[in-house]
Amino acid sequence: MISSTSNAKIRRVQALNKKASFRRESGLFTVEGVRMFLETPGERIEELFVSEQFYERSSGAVREKLSRLPFQLVADAVFPALSDTRTPQGVLLLVKQQRCSLEELIEQKNANLLVLETIQDPGNFGTMLRAGEGAGLTGILADSHTVDLYNPKVIRSTMGSIFRVPVVYTEDLRGALLELKRRGVQLTAAHLKGEKSYDHVSYCGPNAFLIGNEAAGLKEETAALADHLVKIPMLGSVESLNAAVAASILLYELARQRREASL
Repeated sequence: MISSTSNAKIRRVQALNKKASFRRESGLFTVEGVRMFLETPGERIEELFVSEQFYERSSGAVREKLSRLPFQLVADAVFPALSDTRTPQGVLLLVKQQRCSLEELIEQKNANLLVLETIQDPGNFGTMLRAGEGAGLTGILADSHTVDLYNPKVIRSTMGSIFRVPVVYTEDLRGALLELKRRGVQLTAAHLKGEKSYDHVSYCGPNAFLIGNEAAGLKEETAALADHLVKIPMLGSVESLNAAVAASILLYELARQRREASL
């Protein structure tokens, strides 16, 4: 049993929680909570930590999964030192990161992609993954200035979608967008200067929605690559929507169109 906060494994988990560079170097990230424990594929679990109380009270599917995996028991008084949350549930995993390529995103049948430029809020990123999965999102392309996918706050916001929606980072967003266009993927940018309402464009073919930074939006040179600039009409005095909300509206319009086209 781990009974001291100075234990080397505790310090390793703390570094993974706090440092994106350490997560990249190790190829690991942390996952917390009962639901995420059940969602995580067993073959991707590198290490598993459970508190005394969690183990004693576990039952059903949780107990069954614990019975199939090696785990480290952690003293109840020590477990909070592992956690990135205020009220830890008593289970934390070290999980192997999964790599995907731009080619793999493009190759998917009738691609439904999000392209993120300098998204900074972890909750926004996680929400886009979660809502996107519900709308049939096939992948996300993000520039290198977008928040780390494996930030613990992003992970919690995905509610498990991180294990099912591939994400690719690129140092050359322009080059990646040009490759998408060359391969027949329509680029649709959410933009305040949009000439068309978002529901007046067809998304039945391969499509990628471009979503810009929460405060600044898309860079002009990025928006210039889009096949369509679209806007979301709004009533009242609201000028713009939260990035994750805007992305969700666009993705569900795409899902609606494709669903109707298949009837």
